[in-house]
Amino acid sequence: MSDGFVNYETALAEMEARVAAIREQDAEELIWFLEHPPLYTAGTSARDEDLLESRFPVYKAGRGGEYTYHGPGQRVAYVMLDLKKRQNTPDIRKYVWQLEEWIIRSLALLGVTGERREGRIGIWVVTPEGEAKIAAIGVRIRRWVSYHGIAINIDPDLSHFDGIVPCGIRDYGVTSLAELRGQTVFPGEIDRALRKSWSGVFETEHI
Repeated sequence: MSDGFVNYETALAEMEARVAAIREQDAEELIWFLEHPPLYTAGTSARDEDLLESRFPVYKAGRGGEYTYHGPGQRVAYVMLDLKKRQNTPDIRKYVWQLEEWIIRSLALLGVTGERREGRIGIWVVTPEGEAKIAAIGVRIRRWVSYHGIAINIDPDLSHFDGIVPCGIRDYGVTSLAELRGQTVFPGEIDRALRKSWSGVFETEHI
C-alpha cells in the first residue's frame, strides 16, 4: 500500500519491473493498493472520439480496455500474479472473472450489491436512476504474469469522468460508494473488505 498519490508513470515503471522479477522468480507476487492524482488512461482499444476533453493528463496504459479515469477518492489495486503457478492451465477469462468476483464480494461486505453485465466490462450497481458503474477492470498479461488491475470508486469527484466516455460505454453513468450509501466512506473500509475477500476467490491465505 502506498500513502499519498502515486504518479502514473512511476506506477507503470514499478509494475513493469516487478512483473519482470516475478517472471524470473526473483520477486514474490504483489497486490498494490494506491491512489493516483487526477488523470485519464487509454487502454489498447481506446478510440480518439471517446476522449471528450483533455482536462487531465492522458497516459497510454498498455492494458486492455478503453479510456478510464483515476483520481483522489478512488482505490486502485494493481494485481501482479504468476498465473502459471496459480492455474493448471492459464486462463485469462477465469482471471478476469476472479477480479470481478473479488470486487463483488468486497462490495457486499459494505452493503452494496455489485453485478456483472454481459458485454460490459466492470462491476455495476442498480440505482434509482438506472444502472451505473462502480468499479473498472483493466488487465495486461505478459508471459502469464498479470498486472494493472481494478479501480473502485469510493468518493471521487464524479464530474471528472465527464471528460471521457468511460470504457467506451455511453448509455450508463458512474457512481461511488459514498453516493450509494449517502455517507462518507473511508479508504480503509474498502481495503479491509478487499483483504478479507481475497482468499475466498484466489485461494491464498491473505494479502
